[in-house]
Amino acid sequence: MNAQDIGTALQQHVLNALQDATPLNITGGGSKTFLGLSTHGQQIDVSGHCGIVEYDPRELVLTARSGTTLQEIETALAEAGQMLAFEPPHFGDSATLGGTIACALSGPRRPYSGSARDFVLGCKLLNGRGEILRFGGQVMKNVAGYDVSRLMTGAYGTLGILLEISLKVLPRPAASITVARECSEVEAIESMSGLLTKPHPVDGACYHGDHCYVRISGSAQAVKEARNKIPGDVMPDADAFWHALREHELPFFRHSSTLYRIMVKPATPPLPIEGSWLLDWGGAQRWLYSHEDIATIRHRVELAGGYVTVFRSDDRPNETSQQPEIFQPLQIFQPLPGPLLTIHQRLKASFDPKNIFNRGRLYAEL
Repeated sequence: MNAQDIGTALQQHVLNALQDATPLNITGGGSKTFLGLSTHGQQIDVSGHCGIVEYDPRELVLTARSGTTLQEIETALAEAGQMLAFEPPHFGDSATLGGTIACALSGPRRPYSGSARDFVLGCKLLNGRGEILRFGGQVMKNVAGYDVSRLMTGAYGTLGILLEISLKVLPRPAASITVARECSEVEAIESMSGLLTKPHPVDGACYHGDHCYVRISGSAQAVKEARNKIPGDVMPDADAFWHALREHELPFFRHSSTLYRIMVKPATPPLPIEGSWLLDWGGAQRWLYSHEDIATIRHRVELAGGYVTVFRSDDRPNETSQQPEIFQPLQIFQPLPGPLLTIHQRLKASFDPKNIFNRGRLYAEL
């Protein structure tokens, strides 16, 4: 079937589900199924709704269908010397654009270039009424003010099925090097957070294995000047390191226990939680393996002004299972305060009034 026929088939599938409020589980490449709560519903597969719709390198805008793989998109961009500036993780060769935006995933470049949400210009959406809607546009001037399309970024498919997405893209840097030096965690946090306030062309900084890694990218002259001001030895094959960090392929991520994603301000001192740590995003995104209970972890992170997500676990519950204490319904993602939960529920009711899309994927109440 062509793209129009696939879109029509998806719309009819939703209309059929609406007749008896059949829950639908949106699937694509399957590379992000480990995120969030698992759901039970009739599968609706969007992976066949694929292909780049429009791409003009001169305009720095790309529009693609949600089932298009990231590999296809990044290959097309690389041929034109451009890139997805938020450096999205794939977590598998089958990763699609729709899943990436639905899960709001951004890689090491995120603090320096922006998040996935910052690059969404517009989208086409199939909502929970069976309507196909367009939001935003294909140029930056169309997204001034309150932009509904960006609500879909990080909604995990709970508001509808993304059909097409328009993204702003950027030129690839002319030069890039990575410097590494051995230091303590405290020294690394001070150094990485300090770089955020300096005019150096840094687009990656992490602390791993007692070493601080800083990636410097830009014009050849800018990289050369920054290299003289940022301490460390130039790292060979740095691209492989950042790829392994982004895709969770470093030895650090081979633990079999629960992986927590902790978000704090970059300059936050080391947190008093026992476990194995890796710091990314210049210290703002911190990965943790710990045997301490989730309540203790969450409490100590909240005291530091941050929040915690259970990113990956072999014991991930589903919406109907009898869940152990660590995984009460609101414990995968950060619990929402009452007023914020009410806003989420109203959004859900507006876009998906019969609650058919990815029921319970984010929170039991959604």
